[in-house]
Amino acid sequence: MIRAETIRERGEGFQAADTITLDETQRHRRRMAMVSDGGIAFLLDLADARLLREGDAIVLDDGRLVRVIAKPEPLYAVRGRNAAHLLSLAWHLGNRHTPAAIMADHLLVRRDPVLREMAVGLGGSVEEVEAPFDPEGGAYGGHHAHGDESRPLTGGSHL
Repeated sequence: MIRAETIRERGEGFQAADTITLDETQRHRRRMAMVSDGGIAFLLDLADARLLREGDAIVLDDGRLVRVIAKPEPLYAVRGRNAAHLLSLAWHLGNRHTPAAIMADHLLVRRDPVLREMAVGLGGSVEEVEAPFDPEGGAYGGHHAHGDESRPLTGGSHL
C-alpha cells in the first residue's frame, strides 16, 4: 500500500496529483487508511496527530501530492454588535472549550442549540451557514494564524 508520512504546508506552491475532501474531524489524524477523491488508496502514517489544513498537501511515498480540501459542514456564524462585543462572545465560547474559527467580523462554531441560545442570550446574532471549518489550535503548540478572513461560505451568504 502507498504510504504518506509527510505533509507539505499550504502556501508552499505545488502541483497536486489529486485531492482529498474531508471535514474538520476527518482532517485531524495521525494514522488512517484513506482514499483520495480520484481513487488513490494510501495509508496516512504521521509521527504525530495533526489537523490537516485546507491547501496542505499529503506527500505520498511515490512522490505524488494529494491536496487537502476542507469539506463544508453545518456551522453557526456568530456576530457581535461591534469588535468588543464579538471579543466578549469569543471569550464566553472559549470558556466552554468550544472550537472556533476566528474571522475578522465573526466566529464560526459547530452547530449546537445550547451555544446558539448562549450567544443570542448575550446579545449576539447567529446565522446557520455551510462552510469549511478550520478552528484555531490550542495555546500549547496548536496555534495557527488564520489569515483567510474573506473566505466565502458555501451554500449561504458571504459573511
